[in-house]
Order: sequence, then structure tokens, then C-alpha cells
Amino acid sequence: MEERIRKWRLILGKNADKEGNVPLSGEMKGMDDVLEALYDSERKAGLGSSSPNVNRWLGDIRKYFPSSVVQLMQKDALEKLNLDQMLLEPELLEAVEPDVNLVATLLTLNKVLPKTTKETARQVVRKVVEELEKKLRNPMRQAVQGAINRAVRNRRPKHNEIDWNKTIRANLKTYQKKYNSIIPEVLIGHGKKGQSLKDVILLVDQSGSMANSMVYAGVFGAVMASLKSIKTHIVVFDTAVVDLTAELDDPVDLLFATQLGGGTDINKALGYTKGIIRRPDDTILILISDLYEGGNENKMLKRAASIKTSGVQFITLLALDDRGAPMFDKTVAAKFGAMNIPSFACTPDQFPSLMAAAIKNEDIKNWMAREGVVGKG
Repeated sequence: MEERIRKWRLILGKNADKEGNVPLSGEMKGMDDVLEALYDSERKAGLGSSSPNVNRWLGDIRKYFPSSVVQLMQKDALEKLNLDQMLLEPELLEAVEPDVNLVATLLTLNKVLPKTTKETARQVVRKVVEELEKKLRNPMRQAVQGAINRAVRNRRPKHNEIDWNKTIRANLKTYQKKYNSIIPEVLIGHGKKGQSLKDVILLVDQSGSMANSMVYAGVFGAVMASLKSIKTHIVVFDTAVVDLTAELDDPVDLLFATQLGGGTDINKALGYTKGIIRRPDDTILILISDLYEGGNENKMLKRAASIKTSGVQFITLLALDDRGAPMFDKTVAAKFGAMNIPSFACTPDQFPSLMAAAIKNEDIKNWMAREGVVGKG
């Protein structure tokens, strides 16, 4: 019974036991101290952005809590105690548990990181990116390559695209003994050799709220860029538009080339994107944005409609991360929905199968139904 009371004391904090009727000692006392430093409102910002206590606190939370809880507490510390400045000090940055939230924060601080910290920051980002690549590479490749293999089974191939071995096997029942020959009823093709089957454009909003999505988009973009069967572009935007396709061979360089935290001009971004579309019927455009337009909304909607009607498969992801339902512009999402441009949040685990469905030209609404994804348009 006393153990349960002590656990509730940890959860509720010292204010729940002002008389000291439930004393804590040992490990529980240490846990209480680190929780109080972060969550006790009377000591708001008590750690201090440059205090030596920060380093000790970072070490203590790793001592008392599992990695998943440590990452959550670090995120809360950055938000509640305004500890962004601690990331400007290499010795403190080295003590932090690397995760996607930390990478997103580092990218927003990129412009103000001193030289003494930048290399440490790059090492932290590279560690997280490599872990994400290791986790996401095979599911992405398998999903995309499987979709490509099914898509290239063209039933109306040109003569130089016919896969004769598969065509013969598919038509054995039409063998004509009299002529010692097969009369093919079905032709199976390789598809266009030497040419990517699909062009994929990742158009990513750089505003601060999209930071986590930017991290995942960079990793997925790098994985897709390694597949010869599709041609991948990645374009990022705030009030300016930057094509980072040339950086896809190194997602860390790509992420540090972003400028997270600016405004949003989707209209301008769609204008640039329209200019790089060469094969509308074979192009998949993934707009990753919360749709809060800071530019000309009417022109943006007209450009979106123009791209959609040209034959491009146009999908909007309101978020590409694990944080659940995002804040987004419901009015714009509804107008996109009226154009048959689906808008929804997508987790990193779902993204490979989404790309597979898009490559197969599947109705994305069918994919959403299978995945239990709720559209926002």
C-alpha cells in the first residue's frame, strides 16, 4: 500500500504532500527531483539555459527513466523551460538522447549554432538519420519495388517491351499443335527500359510546425532516390522555394540545407513544381504541409487544380510523423478534397504502402480505407 502511495506522490508532485507524510528516499527521491525540476510550476525555468545543473539533469533522467520517457522529457524541457540555448553548447548536446524531435529542434537552430557546436550537431543528426534509414529502408524499397514490378506488367506493350518468357508461359493454353506454335492472347511487357516508371516529387513545407515531417521526408527521399525505377525530386519551401534534389545522396546535408521556421507560400511552391513536371500522367506529387497559406490562397487553389487536371497524382500529407492529428487549415483541406486531392496525416510506417498504392495508380481513398486513415478534406 505504501508503495502505491509513493508512486502517486511521484505522479502528483510535492504539492500533493505538503506535510511530508509520504517521504521518498533513494531512487524515488532522485526521480522526484528530476521531475520537480521540469514540471513544478513554482520552479519554471529553474534549470536555467546555461546552468551546470542542465548537464547533471540530462544525465539523471537517463539514469532513472527508459529511452522513450527520456526523449519525451527532453522535448518537454525544450518547450516548457526554453532550453534551446543548451543545444548551443557541445558538452550539453552530447548528453542529450538523440531522437527525431531533437533533430527537428537542431534544424530550427541551424542558423545560430556556433562553429564549436555545429559538428556535434551534425553527429547527432547523422546518428538519428542512420537509425531511421536502417528502420525504413527495407520496407520502402520492398513496397516500391513490388509496386513497380506489378505496374510494369504492361498488357499492351510495344514490340521491344515484350517479356517473351512470361508471355509464352501465360499463353501455353493457346498452343497450336498443327502449327507447332503459340498464338498469344495476352502480351506481358517489361515496361520502358532505361526510363523511370514514375516521377515522384516531395514538396515539403519548411514552416516550424512541419519540422518532424521534414526529417522523415528527407530520409524517405534519400531512400527513394536510390531506386532507379523512380525519379525522385525534393523541393522545400517557406516564402521561398529551394530544390534540394541534388542533396538526396546525403540526407544529413539535405536537412542542414533546410531553413525551418519561416513563413508559408504554397502558391509559389506549386508554381515552381508545375515547371518541373515533365510527364503529368506518370508523376506523383506529395505535398507535405499543414495548408496554412501565407500567400495568395485563390491563386494557390487554381494552381493546385491545374496540376491535378493535367493528370498528376496529387496527394497532401498534413503531417508525416507519429504525433497524431495535426493542426491544419480545414477550409483549404476541404477545397482540396473537392478537387479529389486527398488530405490526411500519415505515419512513417504507413508511408511505404502509400507510395506503393500511388505507383500502382490505386485510388488513394481505397488505400485510406484499408489503413484506417481518415481524410480531412
